[in-house]
Amino acid sequence: MTTTTPEIPETRSRRGRGVMSSTGLYLATGVAALLFLIPFYLLVRNALSTDADITGEHWKFFPTHLEWGNVGDVWNDTSVPFARSMWNSAVVAVLHTTGVLLVCSLAGYALARIPYRHANKIFYAVLGTLMVPTAVTFVPSFVLVSSLGWVDSYRGLIIPGLFSGFTCFLFRQYFLGFPKELEEAARVDGLGYWGAYWRVVVPNSLNFFAAIATITFINGWNSFLWPLVIGQDPNAWTVQVALSNYTTAQTVVFHQIFMATAISILPLLFVFLFLQRWLVQGIAQTGIKG
Repeated sequence: MTTTTPEIPETRSRRGRGVMSSTGLYLATGVAALLFLIPFYLLVRNALSTDADITGEHWKFFPTHLEWGNVGDVWNDTSVPFARSMWNSAVVAVLHTTGVLLVCSLAGYALARIPYRHANKIFYAVLGTLMVPTAVTFVPSFVLVSSLGWVDSYRGLIIPGLFSGFTCFLFRQYFLGFPKELEEAARVDGLGYWGAYWRVVVPNSLNFFAAIATITFINGWNSFLWPLVIGQDPNAWTVQVALSNYTTAQTVVFHQIFMATAISILPLLFVFLFLQRWLVQGIAQTGIKG
């Protein structure tokens, strides 16, 4: 014969508080998700509406007739080369991301692993660049790029931003926590610093590289001020510059602005959804060892 132990009132009360806490957490998360989705709803709603529906007095949750022709208006508008701008942004973002990963990872690995008596001074100098406002270096950078003849070119859009002090700092922090035993085993096999970096460190750090690549790609795609100054010819516009040209002193084409914006965020959405599981994991690994 088995006997059951009566449940202690305190345990039952604690369990009830836990259920209420979990329910409140889910409700708060749901409300936050809805608030987060409101801008995307407005973007899609206005992208498939006419200008009259967008600016009309009576608000409709969704337009009565979906204006799919707005997609064609964006691609066929000769005043704004949107297709060319999307291509330029893709080229700039991909090459910028690749260059930043290569340059900053090599710099961070050298600062973390190569013994050099001035390594800390160089690292502090890199950190010092984070305290310099971008506006201070903007004019000298433009003068240099202009003197090299890189205006309206991919070189002028990409090369000046290949080094990031913050990204270098993140790589250094990550490599400080990377297991030295793996690199020592590589050196026993005859590999130098470059061989250990390329054959051992990089293949075992793909999560972190993917996280940095995601952030860098998004920043490169959303860059506006520098491409606005360098890309003076319409054929050199990036997508952010193209979006700004739908608003002029004479007219504002609302449906084209919203539709073009909706199209422009699709690559970012794809990249984020594809790499999101590495994003948090990779950034969390930067603080393993300081």
